[in-house]
Amino acid sequence: MIKRTVSRKPLTNSNSDTSFVKPRFNEEEKKGGDVYSSEPEITVEDIIGEPVSVKKESTVLRASTDPSVSLKPSGDFNVNHLNSGARLNGNGGDRFNLSKDASGVNGFNGYVDDRIIPDAGLPTESVEGVLDLSPSGHGYLRPEKMPSDHDIYISSSQIRRFQLRPGDIIGGQARRPKENERYWGLLKVETINGAPAEKIGSRPWFDQLTPVYPDEHLKLEHDRENLSTRLIDLISPIGKGQRGLIVSPPKAGKTYLIKDIAAAVAKNFPEIHLMAVLIGERPEEVTDINIHMREVTKGTGEVYSSNFDEAPEEQTHIAELALERAKRLVEQGKDVVIVLDSITRLARAYNLAMPTSGRTLSGGFDPAALFPAKHFLGAARNIENGGSLTIIGTALIDTGSRMDDLIYEEFKGTGNMELHLDRKLAERRIFPAFDIQRSGTRQEERLYDKKTYEKIVTMRRMIDILSPDERTEVIIERLKKTKTNKDFLEGLSKG
Repeated sequence: MIKRTVSRKPLTNSNSDTSFVKPRFNEEEKKGGDVYSSEPEITVEDIIGEPVSVKKESTVLRASTDPSVSLKPSGDFNVNHLNSGARLNGNGGDRFNLSKDASGVNGFNGYVDDRIIPDAGLPTESVEGVLDLSPSGHGYLRPEKMPSDHDIYISSSQIRRFQLRPGDIIGGQARRPKENERYWGLLKVETINGAPAEKIGSRPWFDQLTPVYPDEHLKLEHDRENLSTRLIDLISPIGKGQRGLIVSPPKAGKTYLIKDIAAAVAKNFPEIHLMAVLIGERPEEVTDINIHMREVTKGTGEVYSSNFDEAPEEQTHIAELALERAKRLVEQGKDVVIVLDSITRLARAYNLAMPTSGRTLSGGFDPAALFPAKHFLGAARNIENGGSLTIIGTALIDTGSRMDDLIYEEFKGTGNMELHLDRKLAERRIFPAFDIQRSGTRQEERLYDKKTYEKIVTMRRMIDILSPDERTEVIIERLKKTKTNKDFLEGLSKG
């Protein structure tokens, strides 16, 4: 029996591909040779057309193969520069950018993926800033060491390529923000912490460095008239890698004291990198310390500050960025000194910024907020094979707040040096208002030579004979009559 077929013209468009139309016969009929016609069979698709796909082809995908497809948004296209969608990069701009200067590349269609060639051909400027990483992987360079409108966006690919860490000083070429962007964009990383980016090899991690006792004395004596630094060298010496607390009631002169310490370190040890971290300070004091640091360090020191009217999250973030910056310097084998004002306000900020743990200590303090603040102070250490991080922080007491007293009690055993200020002496206008009996340094014999340490012990024994109200006053009067601490100690042995 011969099968008959009706020849009909397929109802398809002229530009449709008929190669995908199924033939009428199947494979079994083809083998049997029982068919004399192989004309295409009419299908449902031939009559009503192929179904339209639910999701249209990506414009970006079509543009990669068809140069005639434009990626420029239409005139009514609006982009919120603060948001980043699927077709926007982390800086709020288009993922693909038009570059006219790259038209000479063979097979180039005029569109550059900024993940490979970021905005090639655009004018650039040299920039530099402290790297601050975000949880999403990208980062920002902070030229002003705090979030501002002058920050520079850096992509996560560049961070991974150069193994950048928070606190690194990054220099390179950046382009201006586009019309729908907020920040500058870093195109090329040229320097990392002052060294060429190509020459940066493997770096040690701060937490893997071996801490040891401070064994090198940071001599603060530099001026005969500055009795504060001279007295610190005698009763509570500071060494490289010291973790010190200046325990002070209000209006006892702690701010002047940290300025004197900064000036002494800058003058006697210009190779040491000096940093000031101010948390919850008054704006006028921030300005004053900024000017002071710029003068004593000749522009090499750094100040990280937050005012008391800023959000707790901003205050804690500034402290964390400053600590990361110090760690990067120590990893390079450098000595760093941080003066922190104050550890009490830093702990208070963490108490407000962190999620509650469900437990509350005296004064409404959450115990979970102690650990980040302790992490900051605990970073101070002397490194076995070179480098050190010295942190001198102030702690407030006698403020009328049970929370402040609790914070001091929690930090009292963490430091290896304490300097107590006396409110009664300050009220009598006796400065420096040091409580000599309560002040001291652990393992202080490591910081003095043998003869000097013996004289320090003699001085301590002589002070014990005096009444508490006379000790500091008598020592100050004796210091005023001598030019140096060496002359003062020799005068004690002579009586």
